[in-house]
Amino acid sequence: MEIERKIKIKICGMRDTDNIQQVASLSPDYLGFIFYSKSPRFVGNDFKVPASLTPSIHRVGVFVNESTQFILLKAKSASFSFVQLHGNESPDQAAALQDSGLQVIKVFSVGDDFNFAVTKPYEKTSNYFLFDTKGKLFGGNAKTFNWNILNQYDQQIPFFLSGGLSPENIEGIRDLHHMNLHALDLNSGVEISPGLKDPTKIQQTQELTRHFWRKPTT
Repeated sequence: MEIERKIKIKICGMRDTDNIQQVASLSPDYLGFIFYSKSPRFVGNDFKVPASLTPSIHRVGVFVNESTQFILLKAKSASFSFVQLHGNESPDQAAALQDSGLQVIKVFSVGDDFNFAVTKPYEKTSNYFLFDTKGKLFGGNAKTFNWNILNQYDQQIPFFLSGGLSPENIEGIRDLHHMNLHALDLNSGVEISPGLKDPTKIQQTQELTRHFWRKPTT
């Protein structure tokens, strides 16, 4: 018998302590913290995850072309269980991070000419993929991509969907019910300003997706 599962929610680009607590009170499945200095949502060099943050929310450290040693150091200090690799990290680096006990989310920037063959080398070294909109920035481009291209993906590795998701465009997710969609990654589409999330928009998105059920592929 097939079991339907609810799409999970990740809120990325968190930084402000009070805002982290506000968003955490809405019980998202994941919170993402960006350790990329060129991002407008960079947490800073001395950032610490609030000690009061409930362990039931998965903490995700987001990195761009950093060394394995640096990622492991930050993961240990912040008690990350997941790391999100948003640059040109190799399958070998992803494997090393997995071997350390971390779960790996490997990001791919998707445009109209994206070839899903580039994901194949990462299938054995990633727990999840994340498909984001190709743009000038490493994420946070505030634009969706053409989701129809996901029909070309073999659905072997469950994926996060990212790229300008907001309460205004979330209805289109219903068309992806047949895919191995694990979670929605929300960032710029639920912001007041870079790094500061709007709890009302997050709640609206949660309510809209509450009944978006998908059947896992076999």
